[in-house]
Amino acid sequence: MASDNILLSIRDLSTFFDAEGGPAKAVQNVSFDIEAGKTFALVGESGCGKSVTALSIMRLVPAPAGKIVSGQVIFDGQNLLELNGKQIRKIRGNKIGMIFQEPMTSLNPVFTIGYQIAEAIILHQRKSGGDARRLAEQMLEKVRIPDAGRILYDYPHQLSGGMRQRVMIAMAISCKPSLLIADEPTTALDVTIQAQILDLLDELQNSEQMSILLITHDLGVVAQRADYVAVMYASRIAERCPCKELFNEPLHPYTKGLLKSLPQLGAGAKRLETIGGTVPEPLNFPSGCKFHPRCPVGCNDKKCQTQEPELRQISENHYASCWYAGK
Repeated sequence: MASDNILLSIRDLSTFFDAEGGPAKAVQNVSFDIEAGKTFALVGESGCGKSVTALSIMRLVPAPAGKIVSGQVIFDGQNLLELNGKQIRKIRGNKIGMIFQEPMTSLNPVFTIGYQIAEAIILHQRKSGGDARRLAEQMLEKVRIPDAGRILYDYPHQLSGGMRQRVMIAMAISCKPSLLIADEPTTALDVTIQAQILDLLDELQNSEQMSILLITHDLGVVAQRADYVAVMYASRIAERCPCKELFNEPLHPYTKGLLKSLPQLGAGAKRLETIGGTVPEPLNFPSGCKFHPRCPVGCNDKKCQTQEPELRQISENHYASCWYAGK
C-alpha cells in the first residue's frame, strides 16, 4: 500500500491475558495497514483474537488481567500505545469510533438515547447541551431512524435490536471519526436488518470518507464489503491480501477450508466441506504451526509440527503464514 495513504498501521501487536495456567496469548505479532477511505476486514472463527485486536487499538483491553505486551499502533502519525490516558481519550470516540458487538450491553440502560449520544458530542466537540441534542437528532436521522426527535427520549430497552444497532452507529459517527471499527455489527440481527445495517455503513463511509475496520466471521459479508482482508487463526494472521485475491487464489490451508465451507447455490452446488478438529485454546496452543493438527498437509509434516511459520510475502500484496504457500 502507498505509505502516504495509510491511516492506521499496526506492527507486531501482541496482547496477553493473565490466567492460572500462564499467559493466554490472545493476539500475537499482528500487523496490517488500513488505507484512508477503505474497508479492511478482519475475519476468523470465534476466539481467534479479532475483538481483542480491536480493543487493543482502542486501548480498551481490560486491566489488570489484559496487557498489550508489544507492538505499535500508528494512527495519523502517532503511536497510540505511547499516549497517556488523557491523550488517548481525545482520540477514542472522536477520531476513532467503535460499534461494539452487542449494543444492549454497550448502551447504558438508565440513560435516554439522546443523552448518551449528546454526551460524546459535548465531551469531544465542546458543544452546548442544546446544540449537542440537536446534533444527536441529526445523527439519528442520518442512520434512518424514523421520528428521531421522539426516539431521543427513549431508553435502550424500548428499541428493537436493529434500532439499537443504528443508535450505536449514530453515536460512533457523531464526532465524524476518520476510522470506524465495526465489531460484528450485524450479530443477532435477522438477514434483512443485517443487509440494511451494512448498506448504511457503506453510505456513511462514502459520505463521510471514513476508513472502516470490519470485524466479522462472515465471509459473505467480506466478499461484498471489503477492499482488503486478513484471516486470523489462533491469535495470528494466517493470510492477508486484497479481498478479490483471497477468493480467487487463497494460499493458506485454513483460508481454503473456510471457503470450501461456504454454501453455494445452483445446479453445480457441492456438499459442504468441514475443517476437522477444533480451534486450540490460547493456553494450550500446539507447537509449530498452530493450524497443523487440522491441516491435511501439516498433520503429517515434521516441519509444520515443530516450526511456526512467519507471515511472509508470497506475491506483491499477498501474505501467508504457511511453509508451503505459493509452492
